Amino acid sequence: MTEALLISNLVLWLVVLALCAIVVALVRQIGVLHERIAPAGALMLGNGPRVGEQAPQFELQGLGDVAVTIGGSQTAERSTLVFFLSPTCPVCKTLLPVLESARKSERDWLQIVLASDGEVQAQQRFIEANGLAVFPYILSAELGRAYHVEKLPYAILIDEQGILRSKGLINTREHLESLFEAKELHVASVQDFYNKNREAERETA
Repeated sequence: MTEALLISNLVLWLVVLALCAIVVALVRQIGVLHERIAPAGALMLGNGPRVGEQAPQFELQGLGDVAVTIGGSQTAERSTLVFFLSPTCPVCKTLLPVLESARKSERDWLQIVLASDGEVQAQQRFIEANGLAVFPYILSAELGRAYHVEKLPYAILIDEQGILRSKGLINTREHLESLFEAKELHVASVQDFYNKNREAERETA
């Protein structure tokens, strides 16, 4: 009887040790997956004004006779997100509800400006069809050229002091929010933040 009990205890411990080994292996695999599936922020292109620099100042007249200042050294009450879009861009249209949500939830520190270029009547029809009259809406090919906007949708985030804090291609809500996170973390991009953390972890390992 005693011998059987000892054998059963031994088997139980072997099972426990095997389960522990499996858990350790799973934890390692989760760590590997976490590294591979890092949060995907907006793709920041290398052209145009650099993040961390003073954004060039533009004094623009928006549709509806609204004066809009983009960038410059004059201190503003809120940061400015400039979202470049087009009436013919299907991805831009899918993100309009996200912009409306951000306009309401982030209004204490952020103003959102929509920027495009092209024929005025087509833009006005686009504004009316999508309820965009609540946003300042500017037409400026010069602004797009200054930031080397070649693909849409694209966005730049300028803080209250006129410093360009983040920029990039925006295809999802997560991409848009990554611009806000980059500003809060004081980094050029979310990818840059995670890459620096990984390097620090490897140096201390």
